[in-house]
Amino acid sequence: MRAYFRPVKLFIYSLISLQIALADPAEKIPANAIYLENEIVKIGVNKDSGGSIFWFSSVAEKRNYLNHYDRGRFIQQSYYGKADGSIWAKKSWRWNPVQGGDYKGKPAKVIEEKKDATSLYIKSIPVHWATGQELTDCTMEEWITLYKEVAKIRFRFTYMGKETHTAQHQELPAVFVDAAFAKLHYYKGDQPWKNAPTTADQPGWPNESRTCDEEWAAYTNEKGHGIGVFFPGKKSITCYRFGGPGGPSGSGCSYFAPVSTMTIKPSFVHDYTIYLSIGSVEEIRNRFKSIHETNK
Repeated sequence: MRAYFRPVKLFIYSLISLQIALADPAEKIPANAIYLENEIVKIGVNKDSGGSIFWFSSVAEKRNYLNHYDRGRFIQQSYYGKADGSIWAKKSWRWNPVQGGDYKGKPAKVIEEKKDATSLYIKSIPVHWATGQELTDCTMEEWITLYKEVAKIRFRFTYMGKETHTAQHQELPAVFVDAAFAKLHYYKGDQPWKNAPTTADQPGWPNESRTCDEEWAAYTNEKGHGIGVFFPGKKSITCYRFGGPGGPSGSGCSYFAPVSTMTIKPSFVHDYTIYLSIGSVEEIRNRFKSIHETNK
C-alpha cells in the first residue's frame, strides 16, 4: 500500500482505522536482500523490489525503522505523469513508474548491481503501479554510501520515452517508516539552522502538507528517538499516518515525501541526494546541519 498521493488532488480510498497499533510482529525479511553497514548503521535493499530500501537500523540496536508492507512501501523512487486510463483502488490513475513494483505485488527488475565494502549501486526498470507494465523506457538508479551515523543516498530517474507528460508533484522520494514512530518533527520559520525550536505534531489521514525550512523531517517514538531524512533543495512535504498494526511488515505506517512539481518529457533526467540518520531529534538535526554547512 503506497502513498495516496497525487498532484493537486489527493486520491484516497476507504479508511481502515486511524488508531495505529504499536505492535511489532515478526518482520518478514526479503529473501533477496543486500546490506551495507559500518560500525554504527546498517542499510538494506530488496533486490526483488527494484533495489528499494527496506531496512535502516543502528548496528547495536538491530531494529529496522522502515516499513515494507508491500511493493509501494519503501524508501524509493516514484514519479507521476498524465492520466492514462489505468485504475487503482477504483480510482482513475495515471502513468506512475514505481521502483518497487505494482500494487498486486509484481516486482520491478534489477538490471545491474555493484557492491564493495563502502558503497552499493543498483539500477532497475520500474513498474507501472496500477497496470503492472514494465516501463522499459525508464530506468531508476541509486548509489548508497555510509558516513558514520549517516547514510547518503543518491537517486537518478531517466526517461527515454517519447510522450510529454503533464506537470505533476513528484515524491522525491517516498519514505515509509514503522508506525511505532508517530511524531513528525521539522523546523518551520525564518531562522533556519540557528537552533530555533522545532515543531512536533502527528499527521492524520489523508495527506497533509508541511513546510520544512531546514529541509529535513523526522519521525520519532514517544521517547523522542527515531529516524530523520535530510532532503536538500526541497522545503515542502506531503505526509500522513495510516491505520493498522505497526512493525516493519505491518499494514500501519508513518509516511512523508519531499515534493516538487516537474514535467516528465523526452530525455528527462532527475538526479538528487538525500541523507538518513537515527537518533534523537537534536542528534539528527545537528548531523544534517553539519552536512548543510559542508555543502554550502
